[in-house]
Amino acid sequence: MKRGRPRSFDPEKSLDAAMMLFWQHGYEGTSLSALTRAMKISGPSLYNAFGDKKTLFHKTLERYLQKKAVYLPTALREPTIELVLRKLFAGAIDLAMDPRHPDGCLLVHGALATGPNCSAVRKSLAMRRAGAEAALARRMEHAVATGDLPGNYAAQNAARFVITVVWGMSVQSAGGATREQLESVGAMAMRVLP
Repeated sequence: MKRGRPRSFDPEKSLDAAMMLFWQHGYEGTSLSALTRAMKISGPSLYNAFGDKKTLFHKTLERYLQKKAVYLPTALREPTIELVLRKLFAGAIDLAMDPRHPDGCLLVHGALATGPNCSAVRKSLAMRRAGAEAALARRMEHAVATGDLPGNYAAQNAARFVITVVWGMSVQSAGGATREQLESVGAMAMRVLP
């Protein structure tokens, strides 16, 4: 069987480069020419290896969730809700403050500056953010069932509040908030929640 020419680029490094661009400039703010330059590949190689821009964005988003935003599923495995929330806020702050990549969260920044032609990307990101909220709500409902939270606890509303704080931390960090400021927000949220 005849094999094609081997790739002259590292797909993993190329995906990381694309992820950083989307993270910094959002979906619409990232041009194909900027992607090919950053990924160090030609346009045809980009399409052959990763598909169109939308497909590439979704691949980088999956990479982001598996490599950068792992703090959420990690936090949800903690034995108590208090530890879940502490680890969740700490993970969000660590991600937002990491100097090795753009500020904030790709799930938030990737869709903030999109026009009407990007509604599919915006909806996809909204679904992923809603999935994070639903996962936290399920964990809180489990805490109610096991007695870690009061029986009348409004898990869905509390999860929405916590996720709003987490996404808000992302926006605040992109606006220049310091680690100390974000930590004070997390501490206040912990005081508000039972």
